[in-house]
Amino acid sequence: MRTIEKKTWPELFKKVQNGEKSFDVRLNEFRCKKGDILYLREWDPKTKNYTGRTLKKKVEYVLKTRDLEKFWSKNDIIKRGFIIMSFK
Repeated sequence: MRTIEKKTWPELFKKVQNGEKSFDVRLNEFRCKKGDILYLREWDPKTKNYTGRTLKKKVEYVLKTRDLEKFWSKNDIIKRGFIIMSFK
């Protein structure tokens, strides 16, 4: 089990904190697996500083892919973007 530290903007931090948001989307530029701890540090983009508020969340599921065109065409990806859903 590893701890992975990441910045998060205030509006998203609040949604994780109050339980409204139970997922995170990041570029696949670090190792992460089920059981790791995501350590979120609230970052204020206006002041360009950390606020001092933090959260720790246990990673329950990880989806990694770079072949999205396996599922959708490149034109559809560019035109429509993505929707990410979390569920229990």
